[in-house]
Amino acid sequence: MNTDYKVGDLIYDANIYDGLNTFLSDLQFYKKWLPKNKEAKILELCCGTGRLTVPIAKAGYNICGVDYTSSMLEQAKVKASEAGLEINFIEADIRSLNLQEKFDFIFIPFNSIHHLYKNEDLFKAFNGVKNYLKEEGLFLLDCFNPNIQYIVEGEKEQKKIAEYTTKDGRAVLIKQTMRYESATQINRIEWHYFINGEFHSIQNLDMRLFFPQELDSYLEGAGFEIIHKFGSFEEERFENKSEKQIFVCKTM
Repeated sequence: MNTDYKVGDLIYDANIYDGLNTFLSDLQFYKKWLPKNKEAKILELCCGTGRLTVPIAKAGYNICGVDYTSSMLEQAKVKASEAGLEINFIEADIRSLNLQEKFDFIFIPFNSIHHLYKNEDLFKAFNGVKNYLKEEGLFLLDCFNPNIQYIVEGEKEQKKIAEYTTKDGRAVLIKQTMRYESATQINRIEWHYFINGEFHSIQNLDMRLFFPQELDSYLEGAGFEIIHKFGSFEEERFENKSEKQIFVCKTM
């Protein structure tokens, strides 16, 4: 079994990434849960190009963004500069954080934990959050609720999932294939990129799936109390058909 799980470099090309990820449906949810005190210290893990970091900073919050992809952080810094903001962006792996302060609010948005492929990776990330979260602080994260039917359908044929033009003028078409490994709970996703009308490359977007009771127990085992578990960013109750698993936690 091939265990070389990864996300392809082109997926993390900053302009390719931003052209695809223009939605902000999660922003209002995270902003709602931010501390009322604007002096509170906020930490976003896996911040990418600052899609959420920059608007939260614009709202007057002291936020720090962490990501391990340098090209994404460079884009985030440009966005912050254009907005006249000073944001501390740190290039680091969330499994081995070495920060100098604690935070009132820590969040891991945008399904990012799906790229922690082994349990030990997830536990290291959760331990890091616990180490840097203040005693009364909140920890939030979101991820998918595994949909076996969707995976089965996705294995049958290649599907077009996006078509757009990047900020730097590239016409992008993405088609998707997937293959699920039940032994490892990894969904082996391949994105087939066509740039300016020509086939460019196949990029991996491997994702570890976390089933609901499993993830609940992992959070609790890491020392977090689940205050709320929602099935959408509109705070609908989590249930069987929910697309998302969205957690609001505090330390026990």
